[in-house]
Amino acid sequence: MRAEAATMMLRLHELRHSPYCIPVRRVLEAYGVSFETIAVPNWDRRALARLTKGACYQVPVIEYDGAVVHETPDDPFAVPRFLDRTFAGGALFPDHCAGLHEILLEHIENDLEGIGFKLCDPAYVDAIEDVGERAMVLRHKERKFGPGCVEQWRADAGKLLAALEAALAPFETRLSHAPCLFGKTPVYADYALLGVLGNFQHGGQHVLDARFTSLHRWQRALRGYSA
Repeated sequence: MRAEAATMMLRLHELRHSPYCIPVRRVLEAYGVSFETIAVPNWDRRALARLTKGACYQVPVIEYDGAVVHETPDDPFAVPRFLDRTFAGGALFPDHCAGLHEILLEHIENDLEGIGFKLCDPAYVDAIEDVGERAMVLRHKERKFGPGCVEQWRADAGKLLAALEAALAPFETRLSHAPCLFGKTPVYADYALLGVLGNFQHGGQHVLDARFTSLHRWQRALRGYSA
């Protein structure tokens, strides 16, 4: 499996701080897959639209062995499932946690991500140096979330942080009893949770509170995990 991965370069089209790209990148690293990253400008997704023939403008998108893989309306996890089949031998979506795993993934990538990105985005937007590029990102966000949304998230940071920490409390409890969410080795839900935390902590504006000792231990282990 690793020998096959070494003979062919995979291309990952990503936003570095995206909670959906961080887990894909970490999976590729964990499974020893040679890959290159292509940074997608958040304010200009035309290259992705061309690459996917208009089917998708969201990240991540991967190119490998003639295939272009991206999420679809029917399968938002098309990219990690492709990596599971191609490189991980079923370890990311194992049968023993099927069903419950998908329920947990939906919770992580909707409920937790829906809080975490609002903590990340104000500093992320501030860091965009080009005025035109910053305006395009703000326009996109305000069309989706309403005028002044980023400034509202900035003002609500304390409430958002409290809400995220409350949502993380059950994960802290679970990880105090097991190395990973479903046992001894990580499944894709582990990587998805790592993505949400990586996005939340991007840029160093926010950090995971020290009282989450099990989550800190798990995060360190998963960042260094090699399959």
